[in-house]
Amino acid sequence: MIFEEGLFSSAYAGSVRYYAAMLACRKVMVHAGESRHKASWSAHHCRIVGANGEQTLTLPLVKPLDNALTALNEIIISEHGDWRRTHWGALFSAYGRSPFFEYIADDLLAIYEDHSLNNLLDFNMAIHRLVVDFMDLPIDTVSVNEISSDSSDIKDFRGRIGRNIPDGLSFIKNVSYWQVWQERHGFKQDLSIFDLLMTHGRESVFILRRMLEV
Repeated sequence: MIFEEGLFSSAYAGSVRYYAAMLACRKVMVHAGESRHKASWSAHHCRIVGANGEQTLTLPLVKPLDNALTALNEIIISEHGDWRRTHWGALFSAYGRSPFFEYIADDLLAIYEDHSLNNLLDFNMAIHRLVVDFMDLPIDTVSVNEISSDSSDIKDFRGRIGRNIPDGLSFIKNVSYWQVWQERHGFKQDLSIFDLLMTHGRESVFILRRMLEV
């Protein structure tokens, strides 16, 4: 199934199903002007698996004065808790010995160490662009502040995908692939795209396409 345009919430290293849905769209739009209270869980969370099992990485956010109406592109990431070092340490621990970690490590670390990327949308988009480029995914992405009233041809994935609960999208099936910690913890569905990228590199696109073969 192919959609002409797909509208997505921003995501922090979005899930494998999030990227499969993007691959099903000729054009991907990320809603930069989405209000904070409507933004998905994955806007500042991502799930990985390490030696001790599943782990959720959470970006700490500065609470705005108007929590409900503040747009996603105005949300600032807090530097509380030294999260940049903590998240990088978690990724290194989980995937440092994976086949493709060393090939993306320098570029990915540069994003985590860039304190000028303190806007949530900017940080998420920097990760997204690196993922798309490294995996050579045919995903054309633009950020939009407002949605045209004439949007009947747009498939709206906001609130449907990228959450921490099942998305109910029947055109995407779950496909197993080799994971670093599979022998210890079993296969884990729909982790962050980091998990697929680190283990399969550019071959990941074939797994994402198999997920759309329904």
